[in-house]
Amino acid sequence: MPSINIGISEDNRKKIADGLSHLLADSFTLYLITHNFHWNVTGPHFNSLHTMFMAQYTEQWNALDVIAERIRSLGFPAPGSYTEYAQLSSIKEVTNVPNANQMVQILVEAQEATARTARNLFDIVNDANDQPTADLLTQRLDVHEKTAWMLRSLLA
Repeated sequence: MPSINIGISEDNRKKIADGLSHLLADSFTLYLITHNFHWNVTGPHFNSLHTMFMAQYTEQWNALDVIAERIRSLGFPAPGSYTEYAQLSSIKEVTNVPNANQMVQILVEAQEATARTARNLFDIVNDANDQPTADLLTQRLDVHEKTAWMLRSLLA
């Protein structure tokens, strides 16, 4: 494969790709949890939560491609297996079916964890003068922080 010369050193591209791999793993885990909750939510707020979770997992699904393609643009393979995601993600897998309020709380925590993972990349991204990744991170932070706020509001 031809060498990559986009104005970011290979070392910095590797560090950014590694950070984005963690973000991809958190994002995939969040997607999977949200979709699971969409399928399994019950109770008096079933319809509104079912619909809300669908909008959230759909947005999350679309973000996966953007993150993975940025990793590829930097010249590295994107992780794509459950094993890799389990190793890279900061979000714990949900193996039971919690009640609706617990689902919302779990999703608040997962949205916030994903935001922290994105935010932790800014130092290296800024040092590397990597505006496309900074833009991606800013967009993801906006989504995760707003979604966490909306979910938190359900628990008030």
